[in-house]
Amino acid sequence: MKVSQEELVAVLAQFNPWWRGEAIADLPNWRRAAFREFNSWMTAPPAPRAVLLSGARQIGKTTLMLQAVDMLLRSGVPAGSILYATFDHPLLKLAGIDAVLDAWRAREPKADGLEYLFLDEAQFIRDWGTWVKHQVDFRKDRRLAFTGSAMPLVEAGQESGVGRWHTIRLTTLSFYEYLQIKNLSLPPLPQVKSLRELFDWSQSDFYRVSELAGAYVGHFHEYLVRGGFPQTAQVESITQAQRLLREDIIDKVLKRDMTALFGVRRVLDLEHTFLYLCMHDGGLLDMGDLCANLEVKRPTAQNFIELLEATHLIYRLPPYGYGKDVLRARFKIYLADAAIAPAVMLKGKAILEDAAALGVATETAVFKHLFARYYAHNVRFTYWRGKKEREVDLVAEVNGEVIPFEVKYRAQHTGARELKGLIELCEQKRISRGYVVTKSLDDFGLMTGMPKASSEADGDMQSAQIMRIPAPLLCYWMGATELSVDE
Repeated sequence: MKVSQEELVAVLAQFNPWWRGEAIADLPNWRRAAFREFNSWMTAPPAPRAVLLSGARQIGKTTLMLQAVDMLLRSGVPAGSILYATFDHPLLKLAGIDAVLDAWRAREPKADGLEYLFLDEAQFIRDWGTWVKHQVDFRKDRRLAFTGSAMPLVEAGQESGVGRWHTIRLTTLSFYEYLQIKNLSLPPLPQVKSLRELFDWSQSDFYRVSELAGAYVGHFHEYLVRGGFPQTAQVESITQAQRLLREDIIDKVLKRDMTALFGVRRVLDLEHTFLYLCMHDGGLLDMGDLCANLEVKRPTAQNFIELLEATHLIYRLPPYGYGKDVLRARFKIYLADAAIAPAVMLKGKAILEDAAALGVATETAVFKHLFARYYAHNVRFTYWRGKKEREVDLVAEVNGEVIPFEVKYRAQHTGARELKGLIELCEQKRISRGYVVTKSLDDFGLMTGMPKASSEADGDMQSAQIMRIPAPLLCYWMGATELSVDE
């Protein structure tokens, strides 16, 4: 079936109102933190590459592109030199990229200067990888941005795209971004450029910030339940927000995308696998138990796990270390957002009264914030297990330094007794500092009286410095500044 150029022009005209001199409708005033990086790649790219915006559905990729379009128009770029097209649209998908570009130029003749192409859901473009590489190599007059909700496995079997596109991976909203979208009036918190700054704070600094942060706690708990998706963040009813989230994940990703992109036919088994992971968020993945409970074979279950990771619904963390032991060990699973499990499992706000569930949701949120801030800096994230089943929730390896994070989101203050795993890891690896993510706002500051960690190299005794940070503050700072753990 062939789509006529007239039909394509009509569709493209709807998506590109600036061709008619009209403003982009319903463009929000707030911007994702990634906008600065994305816009710089479109206006003054540091290298001749396309830009891939990668991330789950409904997290703001399209909005980010339209905000960049708006910025280009305001800077004087001719309207006809900018094309936005989404290949989620059946006619554009059917016609193909070349026909879409021909229709664009039939409607808007080429002007002098650069052309800007913004292509949404590019995984539906046939042989998209080859096409993008050809554009980067041979069309120096074009700047190209494209999005994908399920890109990693689509690349399988194609040549490597290294050197052809720069990937900006979007997670769900950070706590800071969530507060900006909600347009809340809260007492301003001090900026922290590096977590290391906290080790130089005085006790009065901790007291002062703890008092300011009191207004943030309730919003942090609502953020955990409502979720970091822009659409659900702005819905008044939490019940309605969770229903929308559940429909987007179950109906659009599991039932539609998995079938369209990866040919999944056993959708019910895939859904059951995802529900199993929702029940074990933040835990070690026991493939034997999963297979026994769901009555699926290990290769099938393994394939489902990889598909869920490819569509940005889960993260997998390997254990700390290298070699065969790591390859044989179990992965730790985190959902893409803390609100997914309560929404999918129909729990509503019940997790706020369930200390264990609230702790899991907080750990998931903490990991997502760490990942979002540092993944572009080649930080390797793992978890650690030592003697007597002692564990450290998250370990970041950056520039040769090992930095552990332990989440203790509970009412009791955190002491050395609750941190045996963290202390053991610091002693084994001679780690100088680590972080404990706490619940109470007055459980904030440098821990004192920590056991000494011995140095085998020179026989002296040195104590690892452990900083306690309340979860709302850590998540706020992760999203609010260009924070760095290694400066």
